[in-house]
Amino acid sequence: MNSSFMLRRFFCFNASSSSATTARASSASKKKPLVFLGSPQVSTTVLDALFNASSSPTSSFEVAAIVTQPPSRRYRGRKVLPSPVAEFALERGFSSDLIFTPERAGEDAFLTSLRALQPELCITAAYGNILPSKFLNIPPLGTVNIHPSLLPLYRGAAPVQRALQDGAKETGVSLAFTVRALDAGPIIACERMEVDDQIKAPDLLALLFSEGSKLLIRELPHILDGSAKLKAQAQDDSKATLAPKITSEESWLSFDQEASILHNKVRAFAGWPGTRAKVAVVDDRNSEQNIIELKIITTRVCAHSNFKAKEVDSITFRKGVLVIPCGGCTSLEVHVMPFLVTI
Repeated sequence: MNSSFMLRRFFCFNASSSSATTARASSASKKKPLVFLGSPQVSTTVLDALFNASSSPTSSFEVAAIVTQPPSRRYRGRKVLPSPVAEFALERGFSSDLIFTPERAGEDAFLTSLRALQPELCITAAYGNILPSKFLNIPPLGTVNIHPSLLPLYRGAAPVQRALQDGAKETGVSLAFTVRALDAGPIIACERMEVDDQIKAPDLLALLFSEGSKLLIRELPHILDGSAKLKAQAQDDSKATLAPKITSEESWLSFDQEASILHNKVRAFAGWPGTRAKVAVVDDRNSEQNIIELKIITTRVCAHSNFKAKEVDSITFRKGVLVIPCGGCTSLEVHVMPFLVTI
């Protein structure tokens, strides 16, 4: 079975189903059609909130369609699987005919199908594709994005990771209208959150999208009646910071840096790409040196560093963790797992 057939069978809006879909829409109450765009697991939190809210008898909207990334190879078996959002929607009984998986959001065939649904509003939550103007011009109430930062801080692909890498003590989630400029649209509302100094990126991301879904449901009536556009606040571009996409090359640690910098990086890069380091193990009997590559999972900054001058390059093992001397006379407790050994 080729991939184009699978996409058509599972996810494409096709002519044979359009008449049935039109019939369902005409028989429904005058709820405003909303299209949701999201792809990873954290996006399912938002979709679940929308499904639950739309099922209320007093709801003024319905989820008319879902747009998500195409099926891809995931997990160790490398099987081609639908995105987590597509899987979740199907499990909830959502029609496969109304799940779109375009390679790009600007594809003409996809935009034609989207226009046919006449969506009033689009909601995005970690969709993962750039939205061109011809997409943004379709919903009359606009497109609203849940962004896991306090905009205009950390605009870009990796706001949670970059905030943790910077050692931010506070972050949050913003609800903002989408414009062509990157994460630069007017802000409808935001929620602030203190950042625990041990929390890792996947956990913080899940918390922020959980809060973001609550924020969306709270503000959705104002978005749907148009009042949100009137109260939305323009961003101060002079205060904007960027959160560029993370690369695998950034995963290496250098113990010349202070322990707090390394600790923040471990938290930020948890999940993907992870963090790694190389250490030298010297055999005192023959002075033979082996280089061991370590995958670092969890760290903690030592409250007190008691390394003597002759121990500044020595790694010790205390209470089940490695204690590694770092720059600035600091040290780091490291929980590790062997990753690769070379001699």
